[in-house]
Amino acid sequence: MPQVAPPTERRNPRTAAIDTLESGDVLRLLLDEDARAVEAARAATGPLARAVDAAHLRLSRGGRVHYFGAGASGRLAVLDATEITPTFGVARELFTAHFAGGAAALTDSSIDQEDAEPLGAADARDLGEGDVAVGITASGSTRYVAGALRAARAAGALTVLVTCNPDAPLRDLAEIVVAADTGPEALTGSTRLKAGTATKVILNAFSTALMIKAGRTYGNLMVGLVATNAKLAERAVTVLAEASGAGADACRAALAAADGNIPEALVRLLTGCPPEQARAALEAHPGVRAAVAALSRPSHPGHAG
Repeated sequence: MPQVAPPTERRNPRTAAIDTLESGDVLRLLLDEDARAVEAARAATGPLARAVDAAHLRLSRGGRVHYFGAGASGRLAVLDATEITPTFGVARELFTAHFAGGAAALTDSSIDQEDAEPLGAADARDLGEGDVAVGITASGSTRYVAGALRAARAAGALTVLVTCNPDAPLRDLAEIVVAADTGPEALTGSTRLKAGTATKVILNAFSTALMIKAGRTYGNLMVGLVATNAKLAERAVTVLAEASGAGADACRAALAAADGNIPEALVRLLTGCPPEQARAALEAHPGVRAAVAALSRPSHPGHAG
């Protein structure tokens, strides 16, 4: 029986004559297809929410997130994992992206290791039952991802498959399947387009929701950001001012007293507690909101009321 091509490899009737159009019409077609990809990602909210909740339990017990992918899907995973530390201030190893072929293959597409199932298994060899393995494959059939998910599952890790194929061949290897049914690409088989858009949207939402649940934001403010340059240093002051209502000078002073630690500075600004109490509250109650609530209880020694 001939193998059925995944939806991402089929021909798209809406763009069959795209090479005959003016630039504006070409762009409109491409962007219309991207809009369909976002809607496909939105339709996968249910399983994505289950993945977030299950992953949060693992991370709250000391686990880590591991992405596994190849090609465009894998590169998007590397991008997402790389941005977590500067955005949320977490340890660099909390999110790790494993790319088929390693670092060299990231910028050299001729180093193609997506069919290397044993390599995927080897890259997942250090995972344990507290970890989360997210396999990312548009077609849902990448052998490198299969090796990683199979090894991760054997180790007791939570396994999640992110794909653009509702009938992904690898779906039985994952406890949770997040499938964005993006359909055929604007250019047949070019999954860096619609499938890439849906994948990026899903990974952004997954990692951001996890960090929100971990208390790494205050409202919609990035209180965990790492100020590695002048622009981010000013953003840190702005975040403190927005969250506390204090003036810029008071925010800079609080930030300096906290050695640049935004959550600690914010807890102090919101409660008026001394540095050591702010630090202790954050250690005992991860997240600014939880720490402030603990310090504001009448029975707490740091309560000012």
